[in-house]
Amino acid sequence: MKYLHLLWSNLGRKKLRTGLTLASIVVAFLLFGILQTMRAALTGGADLAGVDRLMTTHKVSLIQPLPESYLTRVRGLDGVRVATSQDWFGGVYQDDRNQLVAIAVDGPSFLDVYPELKLPPDQRAAWLGDQRGAIIGSLLAKRYGWKVGDTIPMRSSIYSNSDGSQSWPMIVSGIYESTNGDLSTLYFHHKYLDESRKFGRGEIGWIVLRIQNPDDAAKMAAKVDALFANSSTETKTATEKAFAQAFANQMGNIGALVTAVASAVFFTMLLVIANTMGQSVRERTNELAVMKTLGFSSTSVTALVIGESLLITLLGAAIGLIIASLASVSLGQALQNFFPALGMPSTTFAVGFGLALLLGVIASALPATQAWRLKIVEALRRT
Repeated sequence: MKYLHLLWSNLGRKKLRTGLTLASIVVAFLLFGILQTMRAALTGGADLAGVDRLMTTHKVSLIQPLPESYLTRVRGLDGVRVATSQDWFGGVYQDDRNQLVAIAVDGPSFLDVYPELKLPPDQRAAWLGDQRGAIIGSLLAKRYGWKVGDTIPMRSSIYSNSDGSQSWPMIVSGIYESTNGDLSTLYFHHKYLDESRKFGRGEIGWIVLRIQNPDDAAKMAAKVDALFANSSTETKTATEKAFAQAFANQMGNIGALVTAVASAVFFTMLLVIANTMGQSVRERTNELAVMKTLGFSSTSVTALVIGESLLITLLGAAIGLIIASLASVSLGQALQNFFPALGMPSTTFAVGFGLALLLGVIASALPATQAWRLKIVEALRRT
């Protein structure tokens, strides 16, 4: 710490160069923080999935429906505690910019499959007793100012109503809280959808089932699929975590994408910082020789060179990650309808500073070696 003033003085020698290098590092770590935020948002659902839940979909694609009779047959299997159906509705509120996650479910069994969704008893009873009733997450209610008893003029981007319109009015029966991050979804009754839609009657989107023993997940998945093998509508069953991960991977391997982008950025930063430090050492060759003449050891001079590199990388990393953290809050507010738990993971700071240390040490390796090997007589002879 006693040489900190020397580090600041050296970095301030070429203010423009230092400022541009620092700005590059800030941008790199800002990008890293944003990428980590988006990765966590897109893959976080898999980490919150229920360990005892399986999801059964059409073998070909998630968008292909299943016969509603499949739900009854799955419920009859040994080892299945409870099963429910779900349909993607394609909800729209007021205009196309307000896309909602709206899902039609089998109401009586839905809350048993998802016990982490908490509703007051009176709201639960009201929802189960009203075919046009809907329950909404607390974040969704806050976003649009909805309260229990309000009628939502919902539209669908997929289904037309039997009257020829796309209007599906729903009444808010309850506002739920949840521990799994799902606070921005609207759930309503499958019966309401099935009795009024023009096509797809007697069909469901997919089945979610809770099993008795989570250790038997693979065995139960095979058992469910065997039930419908060689039928006209074969199925594919997997754990909810695998389903959530596959859903996220439809946009590509998020982890690999983040790693590739971050690696390219940091390699570029490595070259920038190494070039900056190399120029700094070359410009101060005679000064370093004078320091050695005055009694500074090769170790001390080398440590100063490494310290300059670490100081600028750690400072840039801190600024970039702080800005990324603040930006993730703004992103969370803008995208809370789709990513209710959006936010920069707490581990990002630790990983970021670790990368900054590594980056600073590697970038200063060649300049530090030059400082270590610097011969006093030869350096002074050049001046």
